[in-house]
Amino acid sequence: MGLPLRMDNIHAPTVPSGPSSNPIRNGNAKQLSFAELQQKKDNIENELKALGGVLDSHGVNMDTSLLTPDGFPRADIDVAQIRTTRSRIIFLKNDYKDLMNSIEKFLHEHFASLPDKDGHVVPTTNPATMMGDTIPETLEAPFAKVNSVVADSPAATAGLKAGDEIRNFGYVNKNNHDSLKRVAECVQGNEGQRVLVKVSRPAGSGARQELQFYLTPRRNWGGRGLLGCHILPL
Repeated sequence: MGLPLRMDNIHAPTVPSGPSSNPIRNGNAKQLSFAELQQKKDNIENELKALGGVLDSHGVNMDTSLLTPDGFPRADIDVAQIRTTRSRIIFLKNDYKDLMNSIEKFLHEHFASLPDKDGHVVPTTNPATMMGDTIPETLEAPFAKVNSVVADSPAATAGLKAGDEIRNFGYVNKNNHDSLKRVAECVQGNEGQRVLVKVSRPAGSGARQELQFYLTPRRNWGGRGLLGCHILPL
């Protein structure tokens, strides 16, 4: 009886990591209300959290090898379940990215159409816009605070200031930030792309401003990191 075949790619997903089979396109997204987009976002986040728990139960992550040192499938874990879980996570992350782009476009168009106090339409190039009461959403609790911002950094260019409390950083919120690990993941995964950031800023006399910014993580801005700011968990 011959030796069993080596399976060098068993730790790879069972499907390619390209676009998902059911991406959310702009045409379809326009048919959804903001509340429906938000619900889709919550559903994906909840499923990703559950799938992450499956990987955690096996003591693995998306990059852990499923092979023994000599190249055979590990017997101490359910290799098939892990591969299926990883594949689903890849699909959901691609769908999530498309969904966040749709939400960002929705918000951008909404704020661009709002008149300012003089009756003029707010220009789309405005990097920060007050969040109006017309958006049907409940503000999420802050999970982090901007401790410092370096001048001329991507964070400073976007409009972030020390003291801002972060409610949302892209797809990251109070429920899933995982000690800010997801913020770092979001930054690394969106280098060169705009990320929607919602903050609460002290406005004096106990009042606060609810602001949103479009922050673009990038290198070669003259300092360290992709943002140029220091963020602390609350």
